[in-house]
Amino acid sequence: MSAITLEPEGSVFDYIVCGGGTSGSVVAARLAENEDVSVLVIEAGQHNSLLENTIMVGGWSQNFDTEADWNIITEPSPGANGRQVKVSRGKFLGGSSGVNGTLCIRGTKQDYDDWKIPGWSGDEVFGYMKKAENFHSKDWFEADPKAHGYDGLLNTEPHDLAPISNMILESMQSQGLPLQPDMFTTGDNPHGCGHAPRTVYKGDRTTAADYLVNKGSNLMIKTETTVDKIILEGQGSNLRATAVSVVEKDGTKRELKARKEIIVSGGAYCSPAILLRSGLGPKNDLQSLGIDCKLDLPGVGQNLMDHLIVFIYYSTTQQGVTNDHLLYKPNALAEAYRQWKEEKRGPLSTFPFGAFAYARLDERLADDPLWKAAPRQEGRDPMGLTKSQPNIEFFSTECYGGPKQYDKFPDGENSHAFSLIAELFSPKSRGSVKLKSADPMDNPVVDHNYLANELDVLVLSEACRFANEIITKGSGTKDVCEGSWPVELTHHSYTKREEWVPYVKENATTCYHPGGTCKMGTPDDPMAVLDAQLRVKGVKGLRVADTSVMPLLNQGHTQMPAYAIGEKAADLIKSTAQDQGAFKRNFGHIEHVQVT
Repeated sequence: MSAITLEPEGSVFDYIVCGGGTSGSVVAARLAENEDVSVLVIEAGQHNSLLENTIMVGGWSQNFDTEADWNIITEPSPGANGRQVKVSRGKFLGGSSGVNGTLCIRGTKQDYDDWKIPGWSGDEVFGYMKKAENFHSKDWFEADPKAHGYDGLLNTEPHDLAPISNMILESMQSQGLPLQPDMFTTGDNPHGCGHAPRTVYKGDRTTAADYLVNKGSNLMIKTETTVDKIILEGQGSNLRATAVSVVEKDGTKRELKARKEIIVSGGAYCSPAILLRSGLGPKNDLQSLGIDCKLDLPGVGQNLMDHLIVFIYYSTTQQGVTNDHLLYKPNALAEAYRQWKEEKRGPLSTFPFGAFAYARLDERLADDPLWKAAPRQEGRDPMGLTKSQPNIEFFSTECYGGPKQYDKFPDGENSHAFSLIAELFSPKSRGSVKLKSADPMDNPVVDHNYLANELDVLVLSEACRFANEIITKGSGTKDVCEGSWPVELTHHSYTKREEWVPYVKENATTCYHPGGTCKMGTPDDPMAVLDAQLRVKGVKGLRVADTSVMPLLNQGHTQMPAYAIGEKAADLIKSTAQDQGAFKRNFGHIEHVQVT
């Protein structure tokens, strides 16, 4: 796929997609299937083909803290000891699909039913996730064939486990989490363990940028170009999005016009920022920055959610159970790179997550005073979940590695480490995204407000206690776990929930699942930014399509919902176009420049 240089007379398109990340790439590619329309994708970062670490699965972290990362750091969260958290997002074609954990964990159908938005039921969203997928099974994997898609543009496959992961699966089962191999695809089991398919195929990462390959000349991509704002014409009920104001790599500003629709797909942090710079958002906030408020939409940038995780590392001296020796022994990393580059195998050809589980915590929290006293709706727990939805997720690492603070590496010869990660679902805490200034080159101010609600602390602390029991008491791991890692930690000996609270507050970090900041809602919801068709309320010709549209996060990971949102958005836009009649093809002059 080529980048493009646009001449002034070639600056008009039928559709403009602002953001070439996970959802945006899907929307653009699907719209461009109609050869009679012109589609432009505007991406702030580089073309993914220039970044090897978006293709080599094990190279994901090498994109962090570079120009391929939006490099957003949260405001201090009082509930997390005032810590600031680096919330990296992919800044290149394909977006965070090129740096994520590759996990295809859909959640449950009830998660989407809880949105209570017409057209977005669990059955419908699961259908779109299935539409996106081209699943390739393996002989050993007991897949549920009806749950997968086989005709989509996103190649997926199961992950071959390291020995430690099979041992952890055994421990999970011995601690009351039955094995259902493909439960993270079917979404029908809130309490069990299994395998998570990955966006990996034949040793390479698969990303949303794959959607854009081999498309016709009616699909154009403009990289290294920052979206400033949406140009709005008219007033009152006649407000319409007509163009996009952008800043090119050399600082040149220009406008690109859309005949039909503009779709904002900047993600949970950048989509609200684009709307805010366009004059769509809380009036007082906009006026304080000197931005003319075109439409007072108080929900823009509000309702920010994320899943928090806690890494719990363990040490072992048993040889060959983890993959540390394949990465940390002398010259091991160079050999791992050679294996991937030449043979598409080895530890860099996959992501080092292993075993997975969901769990309900009803019995474990039943006697807790806070849990018992907390308000709840009929048929739901204090977190707002039914018994068909998990409270938490566990997943393991097959070697040592995680956030930057984990920097005391085992040698892979005499020392080895692995982890079990506890993840909080349905957080009660909410944050916000605001503008630092009207300058599009300034990152937004992201305040996740992590662990502000004491129920979040309670559930995540209990999740850590349960995780520790799995490793230290489970039949598969109790005899190989020799203590905490780094060795000066003592978490392996914690038995009480209260012991885990300080650890959670100090170590909880993002799972990179932000959402909710441009949420869909019903007409009577004053905080809704979008209607059920993803249209910005009160503005014609403008939609948002990415995880910012989610009213509630799913009890899973957000990669597959992001693909589903892109697929659904494209269908909604096509339906509108059919209702309005076909558009004539008219591209203007476009000079294609081959990316090198």
